[in-house]
Amino acid sequence: MGKFIFVTGGVVSSLGKGLAAASIGKLLETRGLTTTMIKCDPYLNVDPGTMSPFQHGEVYVTDDGAETDLDLGHYERFTSGTFTKDNNITAGKIYYSVITKERRGDYLGKTVQIIPHITDEIKRMLKKVDREQEVDVTIVEIGGTVGDIESLPFLEAIRQLRWEVGENFALNIHVTLLPYIKAAGEHKTKPTQHSVGKLREIGITPDILLCRMEQHMTKEQRDKISLFCNVERDSVVEALDVKCIYEVPLLFKKEGLDDLILKKLHIKREDKELKNWQDNVVNRVKHPKHEVKICVVGKYVALQDAYKSIYEALVHGGVANFAKVNIVRIDSEHLETEDVKEKLEGADGILIPGGFGDRGIEGKIMAVKYARENHIPYFGICLGMQVATIEFARHVLKMSDANSTEFNKETGHPVISLLEEQKEVKNMGATMRLGAYACKLDKHSKSYKAYGKEEISERHRHRYEFNNEYRNKFEDKGMKFTGLHQAQDLVEIVELADHPWFVGCQFHPEFKSKPDAAHPLFKDFIKAAVEKNKK
Repeated sequence: MGKFIFVTGGVVSSLGKGLAAASIGKLLETRGLTTTMIKCDPYLNVDPGTMSPFQHGEVYVTDDGAETDLDLGHYERFTSGTFTKDNNITAGKIYYSVITKERRGDYLGKTVQIIPHITDEIKRMLKKVDREQEVDVTIVEIGGTVGDIESLPFLEAIRQLRWEVGENFALNIHVTLLPYIKAAGEHKTKPTQHSVGKLREIGITPDILLCRMEQHMTKEQRDKISLFCNVERDSVVEALDVKCIYEVPLLFKKEGLDDLILKKLHIKREDKELKNWQDNVVNRVKHPKHEVKICVVGKYVALQDAYKSIYEALVHGGVANFAKVNIVRIDSEHLETEDVKEKLEGADGILIPGGFGDRGIEGKIMAVKYARENHIPYFGICLGMQVATIEFARHVLKMSDANSTEFNKETGHPVISLLEEQKEVKNMGATMRLGAYACKLDKHSKSYKAYGKEEISERHRHRYEFNNEYRNKFEDKGMKFTGLHQAQDLVEIVELADHPWFVGCQFHPEFKSKPDAAHPLFKDFIKAAVEKNKK
């Protein structure tokens, strides 16, 4: 068995546990350790696939087709890991498994209880990942905040697991808040004291405290936290606010967090710097040579986390091109009643991300038309590809009622429609076209130029597809189908030959982009935007 690091959070939500866990993974990989990461979510949904982005934020998708928490995106962006359905454990998944076993009679007449049956199932799933992925360290993030009633089974499970494996094989890191009170002119330690006190009531004493704060803590504050929280002074670590999230591993490195973790887990590894990360990511973000304006036209733009991977992939494209990407979020619904030119004028690129439902669709179609007619680099992802074909059908092929059957089942020209196997689907959860599918590229295309190879694999999350009955008519008027999933003859990528850069893809390339390895399509999209800006 490998070793475990358990990451918990207290005081308030949105403290950045996911980023902290991902940064720890980055530091340990730099020291030569193999890692995997698990997110434990306490909600009763089996997965976030049926949840609104306004409720949950982005749904991240893995190669094996799991719909997961967005923190798995942070994990994959910061580390070399490629994760699976087993790396996201929800309370819904745990209870579903236990109740299924109970109905089968697996418990042989026993009374099924939170302890030991629910906690045993949590431990079984954690150990399964550790065993099957064969890593040195498994980092487990517990979602929610200490004190939440729904988190208690997970906290009890990690308490038991640490006792079972021994203290040399497990480590508890608690992320907490030191709020700055402007009137008093200082950070207050009381919320952290209460949070740690609550954790200790459950039977968990943190080994390391990561203190989220706006300014450096004083020696007196560090001493006070150490004394009142029963944590060694050197284990009270600053987690200062940063302008760029990719600075967090550097900040933790400066605080000596990696040395501290290795010492407490009794692991010896050569010390290594994060020079490549500093030079090729952080310095490029902080000192760009170019600047571009990218308009993201979507229906969930009011919530930052709804398009989290999209925004990060745009930053990665900027890093690859030494460019600062200024993202302007535009609600597609507003474009239906406001001046499109006024909203989009000055854009160096326009991106339309995925989504579901008909709200704001006409605004997206207007944005596509503006990009196409004004030769502005355009990148359509999933639904963004579909609305690009609807716009082309309406305004170039003169099919005025062209639409997707998702939005109008009676449309005379269903250029986007359901596959036959999707028409019989009754349950909404985990029934879309999900996960990695192969795609073959046309060698005479912008996509092939970006990837530099003919065979690619990308992640999907959708139900509706381009209707092949219209393919010839589209090609006759200049829209090229440059990427195909050959096994089912499905359209994966569309391009316009007479446009500087107009690409729509049915898959989600943002899920495979990293700050030090931008996804090829995002890299070339931002490159086209930089070229437009120069002109």
